[in-house]
Amino acid sequence: MRANGIPADVMTIDCLKSGKRIILILHDEQPEQLMYQFAYRDKDPDDAFQQIKLADISVDLLYTWIVEYFS
Repeated sequence: MRANGIPADVMTIDCLKSGKRIILILHDEQPEQLMYQFAYRDKDPDDAFQQIKLADISVDLLYTWIVEYFS
């Protein structure tokens, strides 16, 4: 995203078998918030990202998202 002039870092977690993707965005203007979306690898994400406090993100929460969404 930074290469395109957007002050944010993005990470995707992909399931190759199902084609599902979890998108995580940490924007410089909202460093206390994490934007996320459950999407698909072969489709453009829509503009409706959810937000959660960065302090509320844990390995356990990410693992739960992966297990529930990719199953």
